[in-house]
Amino acid sequence: MSPRQTALAALLLTAVTACSTPAPTPPPAPAATGSARLSAQVVQRLPHDPSAFTQGLEIADGTLYEGTGLAGKSEIRATDPQTGAVTSRAPVAGDLFGEGITVVDDRIWQLTWTDGVAIERDRATLAERRRVAYAGEGWGLCHDGGRLVMSDGSDALTFRDPLTFAETGRVAVRDADGAPVRQLNELECVGGQVWANVWQTDRVVRIDPATGRVTGVAELTGLLTETERRGTDVLNGIAAIPGTDEFLVTGKLWPAMFRIRFAPAG
Repeated sequence: MSPRQTALAALLLTAVTACSTPAPTPPPAPAATGSARLSAQVVQRLPHDPSAFTQGLEIADGTLYEGTGLAGKSEIRATDPQTGAVTSRAPVAGDLFGEGITVVDDRIWQLTWTDGVAIERDRATLAERRRVAYAGEGWGLCHDGGRLVMSDGSDALTFRDPLTFAETGRVAVRDADGAPVRQLNELECVGGQVWANVWQTDRVVRIDPATGRVTGVAELTGLLTETERRGTDVLNGIAAIPGTDEFLVTGKLWPAMFRIRFAPAG
């Protein structure tokens, strides 16, 4: 075989080998992970009673309803959201530890922490109407227009009938990577979503109640100054302001509330 023939044969062999060897499979594109990162834009700073151990916060017809905790000191109050002035209040009887609240038409439901009872109140007078027993702990509560949504400090949201308080279902809450989101606390239902404080953090998460998936995360660190944070407890309390895209947020024993708007971070 001549040198030219040898070179031609080698070239043909290379071509055949290249055609018979499968091309390497490209690596898969990275999956889209992570919930939307949100920032909290402060619109207004408002007064808040620094003695209020805030557990639940909700606005209805221009009145801000607030449930407070601590055994023997718990109460529910109606306040002016602009001034923080208390217009009416009612104690939680005995040593019950009050927790989250929500307004349902002419009534207010108020949870208790480990006492296993939900208190139904008359919205106009705040007087207790009746009590309904439930299993487990009570943390946060909101009303999505058709059902109650309740948290108990775990990674689950429980759905309940707004008239009987009977459980009708539940969903596990997961972040975008599938990890449980625990210690869900104060809740607010608005726009088909559930917003939740995460206890012992300055974090608020937005949850799709149909799937339990966290669709947004906001860090609210820095609302109070370092001096103001001394002697206070955690961020807790979120109330949608009807007719706007804004919320009121505060914390346990905080000297202020903040009117905020959530926006994409950055």
